[in-house]
Amino acid sequence: MQKCVLIFDDDTEILLVCKLILEQQNYRVETRTRCDNIIEDISDVKPDMILLDLWIPEIGGENAISLMKNNKATQHISVILFSANDEIEEVCNRSNANGFLKKPFDVSTLKKIVEEHISKYAA
Repeated sequence: MQKCVLIFDDDTEILLVCKLILEQQNYRVETRTRCDNIIEDISDVKPDMILLDLWIPEIGGENAISLMKNNKATQHISVILFSANDEIEEVCNRSNANGFLKKPFDVSTLKKIVEEHISKYAA
């Protein structure tokens, strides 16, 4: 069965590039430019993992992870923060994200992180 990646980022160019790259790897990819309805979006999409921009509008990445990790229906889903923030690793640890990807990133790193987390965390 095809694995699904849900990507939250307000930069539509990043969404498009990530979608193209991951679809070539045979993943189903859904994208959102906001995460103010993150629990509902996850419920609708049923992703195997999430890529989440730290600076996504409205509630922000840290708050979005908190909502996810405190919800029994979504706490098991691997979430990878991605951002140009120099403190992304610290934010990742503080927020209980499953990993991080520093922007700008190269294609091979994106593929590797998604593959590792899909394999490790997806049911």
